[in-house]
Amino acid sequence: MLYQFLLNFVDTFGFFNVFKYLTFRTGLSFFTSLVIVLVIGGPFIKFFSNQKILNPIRDDGPGDHIIKKIGTPTMGGVIILFGLLLSVFFWGNLSNINILFCIYIVISFGLLGALDDYKKIKHNNSKGISSKFKIFAQILLAIIGVSVFVYFSDYQNLTNLYFPFFKNLIINLGWFFIPFSVFVIIGSSNAVNLTDGLDGLATVPVILVAACFAFISYVTGNVVFSDYLQIPYIEGTGEISVFCGAIIGSCLGFLWFNAPPAKIFMGDTGSLSLGGSLGAVGIITKHEIVLAITGGLFVLEAVSVMVQVISYKLTGKRIFRMAPIHHHFEKKGWPESTVVIRFWIISIILAMIGLATLKLR
Repeated sequence: MLYQFLLNFVDTFGFFNVFKYLTFRTGLSFFTSLVIVLVIGGPFIKFFSNQKILNPIRDDGPGDHIIKKIGTPTMGGVIILFGLLLSVFFWGNLSNINILFCIYIVISFGLLGALDDYKKIKHNNSKGISSKFKIFAQILLAIIGVSVFVYFSDYQNLTNLYFPFFKNLIINLGWFFIPFSVFVIIGSSNAVNLTDGLDGLATVPVILVAACFAFISYVTGNVVFSDYLQIPYIEGTGEISVFCGAIIGSCLGFLWFNAPPAKIFMGDTGSLSLGGSLGAVGIITKHEIVLAITGGLFVLEAVSVMVQVISYKLTGKRIFRMAPIHHHFEKKGWPESTVVIRFWIISIILAMIGLATLKLR
């Protein structure tokens, strides 16, 4: 919005031409969201503390985990989304359907997460809204977003599913693309939500995945680079790098307050919206499988919960001491900082593998 306004003065001020460059606007998006979150973070935390907007803790968790987390404000996702959206409104092309799709997912899933956080705070327990209502709302919101996106998208091969490592392996999903996309968005949203259980644990992997897709979206939207890397060229996809830059900046600024010991948690407001937006970015760039690789930590956390539930229902036995899996290692005696840093290392490795798939075809 702001950048489009500034372009009106290109003839008068020649240096305004820099706003035409995606790399420049991505950098601006990153720094704008970073500064916004750093500036408003402290006052927001103070306000949340005074208003008793505190995070209810699972009473079946590790003992020291419960003691350390009690009294910590939640709904920090409001800070993240404020910086993210304001930055995108400043430096993004709001006439681009890809940007609008991402904005819709962020806002709609953020509002759902806020409702969940509100219920938890109001009733002072970690359950929030019912799981049935949450999944129904996610499906409905995702279907609406994906359907509108498919309707307005100009990309002819939108329904294709591309496989990394195999340049000629392409499956046309047809109308199954819509339920598949809904699954990607919801799966990504809930996986990030499950990962957000320790200080900084979800924040850094989100930054890493967003950084990977800032690069992927840029090369996907560039004719020369996409041809060189033998990946599909999708016009207008480069604009998503601006959105990813905003995610990186806002999450990095939030990490300043979320680093151990956390002064605030992002809550479902942040985790559901960030996870959903990463799913949307994967769909837009046609790198859904690469998303599962770069975000492999989120996949691991989600799978650990599913395996735990299935095992307990079928056999009455638990495979892990506690799920998601980061709590399993806490129960084994690992310090929280050890779990977090080692999971960060895993995320870095997976991000590098995900980027390597661009050339290994």
